Amino acid sequence: MASIANVRAFQAVRGYSTASSVKIPLVLHGIEGRYATALYTSAAKKSALDAVDADLKQVKRVVEKDSKLREFLENPTINRIEKKKGVQQMLSTGKYNELTKNFFDTLAENGRLYDTVKIINSYGSLMSAGRGEVQVTITSAKPLDNKDVEKVKGYLQKSSFIGAKQTLIVANKVNPAILGGLVVEFGDKTIDLSVSSKVNKLNHLLTEAI
Repeated sequence: MASIANVRAFQAVRGYSTASSVKIPLVLHGIEGRYATALYTSAAKKSALDAVDADLKQVKRVVEKDSKLREFLENPTINRIEKKKGVQQMLSTGKYNELTKNFFDTLAENGRLYDTVKIINSYGSLMSAGRGEVQVTITSAKPLDNKDVEKVKGYLQKSSFIGAKQTLIVANKVNPAILGGLVVEFGDKTIDLSVSSKVNKLNHLLTEAI
């Protein structure tokens, strides 16, 4: 049986994403993905994708900068009416699109304001995918120099995983625990070439042999 939260999420999404020919560039999972997709669909129908994207980026900057506001949004003990008034006050200080304002009203009414940053990030992923961008995370034991990053980009761009019109947006994450090598993540794919992965495989084989 679906939880109350999932039912409310479904109702909110249904209210925003009525039947249309809008093409969704990326399939997102989770409740935050559903809300982001619903907003993307509605914004596309109103030719307001970029306007809403700019609004959400501004909201994210405000939330990340203001710790009190972030605590207010994330506090589950504050009732939804107060949260709705609070978020309306926040949006009244800037020139936000009506669609953005209405969407945050919906989040407040459904008790999902604590997912604000996750939803904004998910919407950003949809916008990025719509522009043909592929987000790539390269994890290494030590920071990579630009030459190494470009080399990995070159290999990926020539692979069957990346389309000819797609653009790679690469971020390098450092994790000493992988010991060496690289872990490359993009979309739902992971290429694990780390030393730690090889060690784990070796340990597994040795364990089975004993």
